[in-house]
Amino acid sequence: MADINLLTLNLGNSRLAMGAFVAGELGQVKRVPHALRKDWTQSIGEAWSNIESRSGAVVVGASVNPVLNEALEHAVEQATGRNIIWVGKEIDLPIQVLTEEADQTGVDRILNVAAAYEQMGKACVVVDAGSAITIDVCNDSGEFLGGAIAAGARMMLTSLHEKTAKLPAVELSVPHGAFGRNTQQAMLQGVYHGIRGMVKELVENYATALGHWPDLIATGGDAHTLFDGWELVHAVAPDLTLYGIALAYTNHHIKYGT
Repeated sequence: MADINLLTLNLGNSRLAMGAFVAGELGQVKRVPHALRKDWTQSIGEAWSNIESRSGAVVVGASVNPVLNEALEHAVEQATGRNIIWVGKEIDLPIQVLTEEADQTGVDRILNVAAAYEQMGKACVVVDAGSAITIDVCNDSGEFLGGAIAAGARMMLTSLHEKTAKLPAVELSVPHGAFGRNTQQAMLQGVYHGIRGMVKELVENYATALGHWPDLIATGGDAHTLFDGWELVHAVAPDLTLYGIALAYTNHHIKYGT
């Protein structure tokens, strides 16, 4: 990716992440919640200004939120005068997908695993901790095998508050001690360690199926809170999806020259 200049956009369930690759190096990443969609055009324009004068500059995006695709396309056109090149439409996915319905598998899940495999060069697992939590795996050949999907940490906490009579609204944080001494801490203990326990169990299942232990990479907005310092995690890479988008574009550019 040494000579690419591109603005990468990852349209998720709750926010838009954007980052400009200048000569293959990712600069500052900005994340804009969907509640602040009015700021998309300005933020995209600021990111685009880092590469607009460079050779071959393009805008490449991936989306798991098709309802907002048109709004994002409009914002990009206003800010850059360009159209978005969509991964999975104009650009092929960068790895082979072996799920039963490949076209129904979230593009972000595939891009995360592709980016992780590009770095690791062997079987690996990616846990993406955002609105939902996905735990996906590839084999030593870099083929996407599938994975698991669960409610994200904040979704769990919100559900506990909204679906019960007395449980309070609680912000996600690392719980204190071995057990919760009040209601808020008890909720955090359940969510925090429940997610870690789920990830550990799934990685063990994947290891059994693969015949060896895969490295685990964590990404997503809640990755640092949930996984920092955990011996099971090889690395926390919050911008993994953007690297996956850049990888998809690079592979396409090498293959087709456009």
